[in-house]
Amino acid sequence: MSIEAHDLRKTFGRFTALDGVSLHVPRGKLVALLGPSGSGKTTLLRIIAGLEFADAGSGRILFHGEDVTDVAPVGRKVGFVFQHYALFRHLSVFENVAFGLRVKNRRERPAEEEIVSRVRQLLHLVQLDGLEQRFPSQLSGGQRQRVALARALAVDPKVLLLDEPFGALDAKVRKELRRWLRRFHDEIHLTTIFVTHDQEEALEIADEVVIMNQARVEQVGTPQEVYDRPGSPFVYQFLGNVNVLPDPALAQAGLPSDPPAGVRANGNIYVRPHDIEVGRHVAGAPGIPAIIRHVHTAGPQARLSLEQIQSREPIEAEISRAVVEDLNLQINDLVLLRLRQSRSFAEDYHI
Repeated sequence: MSIEAHDLRKTFGRFTALDGVSLHVPRGKLVALLGPSGSGKTTLLRIIAGLEFADAGSGRILFHGEDVTDVAPVGRKVGFVFQHYALFRHLSVFENVAFGLRVKNRRERPAEEEIVSRVRQLLHLVQLDGLEQRFPSQLSGGQRQRVALARALAVDPKVLLLDEPFGALDAKVRKELRRWLRRFHDEIHLTTIFVTHDQEEALEIADEVVIMNQARVEQVGTPQEVYDRPGSPFVYQFLGNVNVLPDPALAQAGLPSDPPAGVRANGNIYVRPHDIEVGRHVAGAPGIPAIIRHVHTAGPQARLSLEQIQSREPIEAEISRAVVEDLNLQINDLVLLRLRQSRSFAEDYHI
C-alpha cells in the first residue's frame, strides 16, 4: 500500500505546523520522518492516520491512489503506535492485543476462536510467547512497546504508523528494539512510517529518510544519499557532527579558492570530522594550521579538539588511534589539517 500526501498545510492559531508538504512513500518501504522538535513530523503522521486534518482546502492524502483525505481513521485501516504505548493497564497482554478485534461491530467481529488464534500468532511474531496473562506493569519498556505493535497489527492494517516508538526507552533497549523492528519489517513488508528525532536511528533502519525542518521537507533520500550528499546546510549540520569553516580556509586547506558556480565567495565550508586528515606541521605546506587542545581516545576512533591558528575557532577531527600513536600527538602540538571532502552551498544559514 503506497502513501501519498500532496501540498498539506496545517496551522494551529499563528503557528504553522506544515507549510505545503508533499510526500510519497512506496509500497512496502520503511520510511523515517526525521527532524528536530517542532519541524512538523508528528503532525504529518497524524494527518496521514486521520487523527488530524489539514487546513480546509489544503492538500490530499492517497492510499494506493485512493483519496482518503476525508476518511476517518477506522476507514483508512491504519495501525498506529504511540510513543508511550497507550496500553490498557487493567487488561492483560492478551486482551490488550485482542482489544481492536473485540470492539469491531458484530458483523465484522471475528469468532472467538479466530481472535485467540490471531492474538497468539501476533505474540509469537513479536517474540512475547508465554506472557499472555501478564499486565503492562509487569513488562519491561521494550516488551510494552512490542505489545503496542502487536495490538496495532491485530486489525490487519494497510499501513503501520509509529510516533517516536523508541523515545521512552533507555539507549541500550532502544538499539536492540530498532534492530528488531528492521528484521520484523523485512518479514511482514508492511508499508511503515515512523517518526524520530534520532539521526542514528533513522539512518540505521529506514529504507528512506524524509528530513523535515520548520514545517517543510528539506530532503528525501536513502540514508546514504542524505548523509553523503546533504542538500542544504541544515541537513549537513543535523545529520552527524560537522565543522563549519569560513571561506578563507579553502586556500589554507589546499582546495581551490574559486567557489563552484552559484556559490558565494564568502560562503562557509562544511566538513565532517572524519573527512579531516591530521599531520605534523610543516612550514609552507598546504593545510589549516591548528593546535591540539584535547585528545579523546576512548572508543574505536580518536577524537581531537583543535583550535585554528588564524581564526582561533574550534574544529574537531576524527582519526584512527593508530595515527595518534604513530605521530605521537599530544595536547598543544601544532598540526596541519587537510580536508578530504567538503561542501559549500549557495546560501548559508544557521539553525
